[in-house]
Amino acid sequence: MSRDTTPRRNRLSRSRDFDAVYRRGRSTTTRYLVLHWFPREADEDEGPRLGLAVPKSVGNAVVRNRVKRQLRQTWSELAVSARPGYDYVLVARPGLAEPADARGHEWLVERVTEILGKAGLEKATA
Repeated sequence: MSRDTTPRRNRLSRSRDFDAVYRRGRSTTTRYLVLHWFPREADEDEGPRLGLAVPKSVGNAVVRNRVKRQLRQTWSELAVSARPGYDYVLVARPGLAEPADARGHEWLVERVTEILGKAGLEKATA
């Protein structure tokens, strides 16, 4: 079974990585998402790394896991347009799950693109 998701090496999974992004990074918010980012010192040639935080206020475990899968798939499409050498933490806000299900994948892509643009983190095109 092949999935178009973010490779594990491009994900944040350690608590200390999340803490570094939260403590030393910057953030911006939209109605449905919060984006935290922090430039890495090492491995700058590698692509961006993503961590997801979906709090209990978003829904039960089934809903939270569905939101995480949807965000991972969306990120896998948009990671090429994000600046490499950065760690990102995308936090879902309450109210994201319902419109993401009702309006579909393209709507979620627009929301993530919106927050990357607001943060000024889209890769510059030459």
